[in-house]
Amino acid sequence: MSEASAAAGLPSAILLMGPTASGKTALAIDLSRRFPVELVSVDSAQVFCDMDIGTAKPDAATLAEFPHHLINLISPEHAYSAARFRTDALATMAEIGARGKVPLLVGGTMLYFKALIDGLVDLPSADPAMRAALDREAASRGWPAMHAELARFDPLTAARLRSTDAQRIQRALEVFRLSGRPLSALLADGVRAAPRYRFVSIGLLPGDRNVLHQRIAARFDAMLAAGLEGEVETLRDKYSLHAALPSMRCVGYRQVWEVQHGLAPHRDLRDRGICATRQLAKRQITWIGNTLRPRTIDCLSAALPEIVAREVSALFD
Repeated sequence: MSEASAAAGLPSAILLMGPTASGKTALAIDLSRRFPVELVSVDSAQVFCDMDIGTAKPDAATLAEFPHHLINLISPEHAYSAARFRTDALATMAEIGARGKVPLLVGGTMLYFKALIDGLVDLPSADPAMRAALDREAASRGWPAMHAELARFDPLTAARLRSTDAQRIQRALEVFRLSGRPLSALLADGVRAAPRYRFVSIGLLPGDRNVLHQRIAARFDAMLAAGLEGEVETLRDKYSLHAALPSMRCVGYRQVWEVQHGLAPHRDLRDRGICATRQLAKRQITWIGNTLRPRTIDCLSAALPEIVAREVSALFD
């Protein structure tokens, strides 16, 4: 049997990925009006409860009409991994298929898409005691020094991480200390198991980056006007949070946190938030073009909904 024939016998799933402010949610809702799909969020920030404004989470009315799976899963005090996403996503996709519908996975967390498509290497599980020890070391030495330590025994991993990327530096050090082997070596040796799905992958990319940048600025302004700073204050009152948590490292939240803790001037909040969001979008675009390589469509096209509908319509014939 040919590869194409084998793929034709598999259940289908639509992957809709794009940078922030590319119009993914609106397009996914349009597709859900046209086709028998259920929406699955692929967003590492929308998994957190009570983080609504800064994550651009769909509002309650939208969620009531167009439910999204895999949002509002955990407290901002906790962490959510690509491995857990893959497990949750595959379970949800199977449930959607059993209801006779097609899962439509939509979001901008490209690592989650890659984990779903390619599978994951079996790495040591997170160790709270080890992470606490690493946090204490980092508080004393600083994350750049921890990054320099990582570079001594795992230069490949260190080379792809910024010296301030606390979350990933911590994970790489944790893996080495628990396993005795560099993360890069474990990834190279690991066996990846791809799920049994026929994926239709669509990437939304801007034909004009300047227009995307304008959208990003307008969206961050809207978040500030909607009360992003107050949302962070409420989160701080309700939960036991600190700056190293993944939730408080999310774009927008990190910049507000730093202002509220006197680490940055309030007058710079808007510019820093927009700059960080633009940097995020740039990384997302690079992931799409260099790693995930879906069928790409200009997200600024006036005919975008019709173009994407044509792309997926064959799944429902």
